[in-house]
Amino acid sequence: MNNNTNILLESTTNELEIVEFRIDEVDNHGEMIPCYYGVNVAKVREIIRMPQISRMVNSRPGVEGMIKLREKVITIINLAQVLGKNTGEMVADRIVILEFNNLTVGVLVQSVSRIYRISWKNVEPPSRSVHSEQVTGLVKMDDRIILVLDFEKIIGELCNESALKPIEDITTLAGAIECNARRSRCVLVADDSLFIRSALCTVLRSAGYTVIEAENGAVAWDIIQERIRLCLEDGTDFKSHISMIITDIEMPQIDGLRLTHLVRTENTLKDLPLAIFSSLASEDNKRRWLSLGADHILSKPDLPNLVRVVDEMTSDK
Repeated sequence: MNNNTNILLESTTNELEIVEFRIDEVDNHGEMIPCYYGVNVAKVREIIRMPQISRMVNSRPGVEGMIKLREKVITIINLAQVLGKNTGEMVADRIVILEFNNLTVGVLVQSVSRIYRISWKNVEPPSRSVHSEQVTGLVKMDDRIILVLDFEKIIGELCNESALKPIEDITTLAGAIECNARRSRCVLVADDSLFIRSALCTVLRSAGYTVIEAENGAVAWDIIQERIRLCLEDGTDFKSHISMIITDIEMPQIDGLRLTHLVRTENTLKDLPLAIFSSLASEDNKRRWLSLGADHILSKPDLPNLVRVVDEMTSDK
């Protein structure tokens, strides 16, 4: 399923492919309300019919149980329960097997529709009035809206093995460079997942760095362009405003690969340190992204290395 998607992960087309699935719910009058969700194809290993599920003892709410798939034991998440849905008598009979952050997990869904290739420009951030930390984007189709779910947050909170490392384990690196030296350095962090972005920014701020947050690549590029304008006005070096960029790959409006391309084709920014921090950081993708202009690649469970990498990339050489 991932062969065609590899093309998108190695290019700057600013496109993605999503798998659309449904988890419908029942309202107070017993009427069915169709609900459409999406996940990046790059995270999908396969889609299977519901096999026999083995229940787990003292499992967390939302963890349905386990299955054995080709000799591998996989945790199954009841997504309807996680999302707080009343599904009535409707039965989930499909499992979407996801792979990211070096983790394989299955999510129960009622049906899987099809795959769509769309531009990130057509993926809108959730509006403030209907914001949910479990949703990172809205895709407006002709007759419905598809909600793109933040599986990093959903799975990370349910499965200990995928959760981000505790901050206490990370801040022990703070002695590598004086915190006062870090305060003069500003890092721009672009990630549409509030869960991931907050973790990154907390670590960097705890180490002493000044941090600017951007909820997607378009917001990050606007910030960058504004700083370029200020540099031209006052004759300062861009790195005195922003010392480094850390970007996710999957983001509404402008994705991380397109943002990397924009940065590297801007003469002022050719030497600006840029790191990609993504759950899709396989060895093949790392090689592709480095060839597109990234200086360093980190996977999302790799927070313990974050401060060290930023120290090295922003140090005066």
